[in-house]
Amino acid sequence: MSQIPTDHIPPRPRPVSLVRGAQGKRLAIVKGQDYGRFTDFYHGILTASWPLFFLELLAAFIIVNLFFALLYLADPNGIVNARPASFADAFFFSVQTLGTLGYGVMAPRTLYANLVVTLESFSGILTIALFTGIIFARFSRPQARVVFSKVAVVTPFDGVPTLMFRAANQRGNSILDAEVHVSLASEHTTSEGVDIRRFQELTLVRPRNPLFALSWTVMHALDESSPLFGLGLAEMIERDMELVVMLSGTDETINDRIYARHSYVAEEILWDRRFVDVVSVTASGQRMVDLHHFHDTQETESRLV
Repeated sequence: MSQIPTDHIPPRPRPVSLVRGAQGKRLAIVKGQDYGRFTDFYHGILTASWPLFFLELLAAFIIVNLFFALLYLADPNGIVNARPASFADAFFFSVQTLGTLGYGVMAPRTLYANLVVTLESFSGILTIALFTGIIFARFSRPQARVVFSKVAVVTPFDGVPTLMFRAANQRGNSILDAEVHVSLASEHTTSEGVDIRRFQELTLVRPRNPLFALSWTVMHALDESSPLFGLGLAEMIERDMELVVMLSGTDETINDRIYARHSYVAEEILWDRRFVDVVSVTASGQRMVDLHHFHDTQETESRLV
């Protein structure tokens, strides 16, 4: 394996990772989308942040009540104990009707007002059911609590230079039948001179874990069959190489499939380093993972040449 340069790699602009995006920002910009209709409305509701989500629900609730308040104003004397042509009274009567509060102060008086109340009561049933369903959908979405090491390392393993990174389940329960896939993304120019982003799947020492509960060190041997064989850090940076990690398994608590993803760019791969051991056994015989040192590395005794 070629000697890896370790200092003063000239910085240059790199494309944003398609795996890791800034919080709240899209991973990629898509031009030419269809904005003529509410496409992916449900997806947008599920992926919005919680503050934005509740603001959207509040805005929808207010808009519905504003609409019915205008209907009530069409009959200025249609509501008992409401001031004639009072928009505030009509709005709050709509809120009471939609929320089925029934304070007993204001009530519909005319046939027109009773018809609007009937329409609003039916709309209220649909609105509350819709809000409940959306909130439940957000809470019930299976989400992984898998943490990946901040860096990957290259260190000898059984005499072979091996790329390693590790993952841990922060929930402390078990992920059943877990499997991990690692792909190498790199810039490639075809014989026709076309630049493409190519993905090559890396062969792992142990791609499956029947009971992922503690720490899992994922390993890929950098032998002659590896796409990374003989490459140095400068070459990896020049080709914008990135390791794309996809981990999935069944959470034993919720009995549903969960997914986690991560990536490592060339600068996050450390040579001649190994991870600090974080698995120990307590006095009671239980195994323990110390996540405080999960990302720590130390220099290896034998260096790669």
